[in-house]
Amino acid sequence: MKLQWRKWFRVVHRDFGYLFFGLTLIYSISGIALNHINEWNSNFIIVRKEITIENPEKIRRDMTKDDARELLEPFEEQKRYKNHYFPSGNQMKIFLEGGSVIINTETGNGLLERVSRRPFFREMNYLHYNPEKSWTWISDVFAGALIVLAITGLFLVRGAKGITKRGAWLTILGIILPVIFLLIYFY
Repeated sequence: MKLQWRKWFRVVHRDFGYLFFGLTLIYSISGIALNHINEWNSNFIIVRKEITIENPEKIRRDMTKDDARELLEPFEEQKRYKNHYFPSGNQMKIFLEGGSVIINTETGNGLLERVSRRPFFREMNYLHYNPEKSWTWISDVFAGALIVLAITGLFLVRGAKGITKRGAWLTILGIILPVIFLLIYFY
């Protein structure tokens, strides 16, 4: 009996594709997000708003918590107050739940910053970074599955579009592109 390797490649390729669909989405989406980490924060949403305190003369080093909360009332942030201090002579910093406020004590100008978790991306990034030893094993199995998917995928199509014709040229191009990049930027 002749071994029907193309049939088995098709079965393995199909079933691995289904089995690892979720992990493929997690690693590809979080990979794109992490590639652009210098352009946007994929873990947190940071909102900055310039503010002005009406009477900056109210700001004193001996301010109580209630005094600091009163400064936050016009911005409806008094309930999120946690603590405050004066890092320099003309600067006051107020810590809020999920943010902070920095105020110039002379001008009353300040910056209100709110920080919240970015849904979905934060969790995907967490998995992408392999946080636990057990997840590292899952990640390694997935990497092995991608190797199997790449190899079996080469032999699924026959004829003019298969690996012996058009597929060969595309495969060679797919190998040459990273080599060219390495030659230009790495060596």
